[in-house]
Amino acid sequence: MQLNITFRQFGSSDALKEYAKEKVERVNKYLDRAGDAHVVLSLERHLHHADITIHSGAWVLRGREKSADMYASIDLAMDKIESQLRKYKEKIKNHHGRERIHHRQELVNNFKVRHKVFELPEELRDEAAEAPAEAPSASAPATAAAPATRIVRTSEITVKPMPVDEAVMQMNLMNQDFYVFQHATTHEVCVVYRRKDDGQFGLIGVHSPPTTPSQG
Repeated sequence: MQLNITFRQFGSSDALKEYAKEKVERVNKYLDRAGDAHVVLSLERHLHHADITIHSGAWVLRGREKSADMYASIDLAMDKIESQLRKYKEKIKNHHGRERIHHRQELVNNFKVRHKVFELPEELRDEAAEAPAEAPSASAPATAAAPATRIVRTSEITVKPMPVDEAVMQMNLMNQDFYVFQHATTHEVCVVYRRKDDGQFGLIGVHSPPTTPSQG
């Protein structure tokens, strides 16, 4: 396994590198083959963040955690990954055979969407918590310009063609609450997500608008 470790907001540590390497390599007991792994260790507001991403064939495994101690954060992030690996171990192994057949076509079909995580100013956070979840009315009075939001993190998501059940599996392997993919049957871009109220899953399909022929 090729392992890359990045330190942010604090100095590099050989002891932490060795500890992260030892922990990440534990996934080898679950996987026939693990590709590359990327570990990002950062210090933000006195909390130690560990963000671990591991590629295994077509699957992406991810665990993110924070605590008052970086070693504990690494442990917690890897616990998340190992929990999902125990759940999906056989499905991942069975999928590797099919993956070789469709790999080239998937490379042609894949495209990326940008995902931004932003932080609301405090006054907007309070309003969002108190306000009822209603769609804005067209006749609603104009309000003052909202305070600017701060982009915390930006990433690109590779949109792959797959069935809905595999999209749910990939979402769980990444320990996320949503996942963007291309529906293997309808070919539309979809978002599968975990519902907060009942723990069930929802599916949103994004239809492309019909094109209007240009007038000559």
